[in-house]
Amino acid sequence: MDANELRAMQAPIKDRYKSDAKAAFITLKAKGTLDDSNIACKVETGRALAVAGLHPATGGSGMELCSGDMLLEALVACAGVTVKAVATALDIPLKSGKVSAEGDLDFRGTLGVAKDAPVGFAQIRLRFDLDTDVAQDKLDQLLKLTERYCVVYQTIKAGPPVDVKMARV
Repeated sequence: MDANELRAMQAPIKDRYKSDAKAAFITLKAKGTLDDSNIACKVETGRALAVAGLHPATGGSGMELCSGDMLLEALVACAGVTVKAVATALDIPLKSGKVSAEGDLDFRGTLGVAKDAPVGFAQIRLRFDLDTDVAQDKLDQLLKLTERYCVVYQTIKAGPPVDVKMARV
């Protein structure tokens, strides 16, 4: 897909959102079911069932997915799609590319071992390794716009309010 095809595909969508801002608000959903016999949650991905469990650093077997890994994978997926879309829109040719993310966790926090240890990632590093011949200023613009338009990156960076409820059924 080139820049013109991308613009043509997105133009009617953008026009609709410009004329009807409410149409742009969409609620994405995720669902999971607690496992009956293991400390795990079965997450419906739309393609398959993903079973998340404890990370080995907290006593897990390593057989189930780690939700921390899944968060980083969501960041990589979103950033990869975004960098590709932005590069396409800006006519920046990419011969190939890789996206990686890594995050540092202090598991003492999640295990309640040390009250001063944070629960969650202390730092996340996102990296793009792109094979392209464009000038550095174009790469800088590509990175800036990728950061700006990557939903998962912006969500992690901004830390939106999260409403949590528990109900008896």
